[in-house]
Amino acid sequence: MAPERPMGVGAFPKPVERPAPERPDPAELYAALDLGTNSCRMLIAQPKGNQFHVIDSFSKSVQLGAGLEKSGRLGRASMGRTVAALKVCKQKIARHNVRRMRLVATEACRRAENARDFIRQVERETGLKLEIIQPEEEARLAVISCAPLVSTKTEQLLVVDIGGGSTELVWIDLSSVPHIERPKAIMRLHAGFHQLESPFPAAKVVDWISVPLGVATLRDQFSDVEDDAARYALMSWFFEENLAEFAPYKDEQTREGFQIVGTSGTVTTVAASHLGLRRYDRTKVDGLRMTSDQIETVINRYLELGPIGRRRDPRIGQDRQALIMSGAAILQALLRCWPTDRLSVADRGLREGLLYAQMSADGVLEDGPF
Repeated sequence: MAPERPMGVGAFPKPVERPAPERPDPAELYAALDLGTNSCRMLIAQPKGNQFHVIDSFSKSVQLGAGLEKSGRLGRASMGRTVAALKVCKQKIARHNVRRMRLVATEACRRAENARDFIRQVERETGLKLEIIQPEEEARLAVISCAPLVSTKTEQLLVVDIGGGSTELVWIDLSSVPHIERPKAIMRLHAGFHQLESPFPAAKVVDWISVPLGVATLRDQFSDVEDDAARYALMSWFFEENLAEFAPYKDEQTREGFQIVGTSGTVTTVAASHLGLRRYDRTKVDGLRMTSDQIETVINRYLELGPIGRRRDPRIGQDRQALIMSGAAILQALLRCWPTDRLSVADRGLREGLLYAQMSADGVLEDGPF
């Protein structure tokens, strides 16, 4: 499947936000659920100033996309695991009396032949109504979730969201936005990538791409390659080939004024390894800045460990040793194209973007630096 891109320059469809019939109670709780190719994750949060406070959360590896690459369909066992996880989410939503929510599914459900049947099964068995969102919106939500991490010194920004089934890249030009306004300009993208007649300084989306290769789908494509190092190299170069149509790809980018924000389990795991954490600590990882050389050192260490060593590493674990290498292959391909001394690690993503978008549309976030 080829990467998805807009039809032409500026062809970023303006998403339709769901307007609230009236301004909700600022104490109202919101839920955001992200059903991806590998994981089912949910946050329940309350608006707090210009941010939100997490009340409850859920995360489980359901491997919904297992076998999808070969069959084109969601498997019965995968759907069973996912429905069981969604029943837990339903219980949490009911317990907290959440009325405002957005529950979305991404790449696995976009690609599966039987996705619509699965969506109906979920509603029948759990009462939850899942919405399959398009790559454009997935990219937009990932971008706004990272707004607080954008430096006021950043002129050119690349936001990368490495998922289980796809990878979204969005290139943003902030050079015409006053320095102090740059994080806030990113947050305003909740209303759409292409904004007309805005009285505020605007972040310009230069280009975006959704590559149908994530940590699970890239791993599956090269599962027949036995040698660990060879498989890693093939995955990295194959991913880079799929970036050929991304417009900024051909332009050499100076490191000064250029920032990459990476949001994914791959990036946070690499950061935890770099810090030598024995137990994951979000407060130390989220917002950490790493250089290309530091990331390269961690990846080389993963290769030295091999599959057995990676399984024993407490930061990776038994179930994720293969996924971390496909994710690392994607990350290395990006850094070959755009070396940077400022890759910001984001322990945030689609769920946070969903919450920001809902709360911003409802007007319950106070005006602030973002």
